Amino acid sequence: MRYWSPSRPSHRQPPAVGILVANLGTPDAPTASALRRYLRPFLSDPRVIELPRWRWLPILELFVLTTRPRKSALLYREVWTEGGSPLLHYTRVIADALETRLRAGLGEHVHTAVGMRYGDPSVAGALRHLAEKGCRRILVFPLYPHYSGTSGGSVFDAVFEELRRWRWVPELRTVSSYHDEPGYVAALAASIRERWDADGVPERLLLSFHGIPLRYFRAGDPYYCQCQKTGRLLRQALGWPEERTLVTFQSLFGREEWLQPYTAQTVRRLGAQGLERLDVACPGFAVDCLETLEEIDGQNRRFFVEAGGGELRYLPCLNDREEHLELLAGLARRHLAGWEPTPEPEATQEAATRMERAQAQAERYPSPALGSAP
Repeated sequence: MRYWSPSRPSHRQPPAVGILVANLGTPDAPTASALRRYLRPFLSDPRVIELPRWRWLPILELFVLTTRPRKSALLYREVWTEGGSPLLHYTRVIADALETRLRAGLGEHVHTAVGMRYGDPSVAGALRHLAEKGCRRILVFPLYPHYSGTSGGSVFDAVFEELRRWRWVPELRTVSSYHDEPGYVAALAASIRERWDADGVPERLLLSFHGIPLRYFRAGDPYYCQCQKTGRLLRQALGWPEERTLVTFQSLFGREEWLQPYTAQTVRRLGAQGLERLDVACPGFAVDCLETLEEIDGQNRRFFVEAGGGELRYLPCLNDREEHLELLAGLARRHLAGWEPTPEPEATQEAATRMERAQAQAERYPSPALGSAP
């Protein structure tokens, strides 16, 4: 294997610190062809679809990828902006804000890069960008408040798969989840109170999380438990009655049983009961995306009204709210502890000078290949 290396590193500078801000991903455009390119690696990921490859891949190629891209493209057009996908836009805003806040306290040696698990900009490209910046220490920070093998686990897979191709592997740390962080719960509560102070309180508060197959949970995935804990902590922070709060799961795929209760079924049931006002928040999503803007604020709003309900109000994700950015920066600072640079002693600087001279000479006068004749 030919291993990758960044441009010649400087031996005079202390190692820089990189933060890979990762998220799920997005198509390049709201078109069927772009969706096909995006969905193929997504739905081919064994972390996402835990079925034997011989069984699943023919179904994916012959049925899913021949029908779903066209339907998904129509949905993406509903949420697409001049800046592209909302998920990519807000992820970039967060990465820039993290770099600014962390540099203010830790110095200019901190760099951030956005890497999408599927699509562009890629995880591999982001890691190489950080390496080119001289980052010998990298914090992998998926924007998933709750850990699941289908989300954070898959991001870590992509990171390790890329690094196995590198000649000099950096030091690594990871953020697994932050589902019960006080700052995260407080930011969620503040965003909901803000809406309630402006427009009044609902009859019910529904907290909708992305679903996963039930068998993943039974096999040991902690996602369901973490979602339930967030729901409990958020309800307590709001001082909201338990009987008026519901935790549900959305975005089902396939025919097998997923985590329940399902969001769409619950919304229809509440509408049929004649509920006048239902608020829906999606604490499992750090930023707004297709699943929140189109599925909740679009499809489920229609389900509620058509079933006989009054008004469904979608409460946006934390996105670029100040409390959210401060929370993420605080988490990053905590995980970066001990990685602050220290001034290099004079002897180390002299050694660096000798190292650079030796490297330059080696490049100018390369040694013969091992085993070659004199």
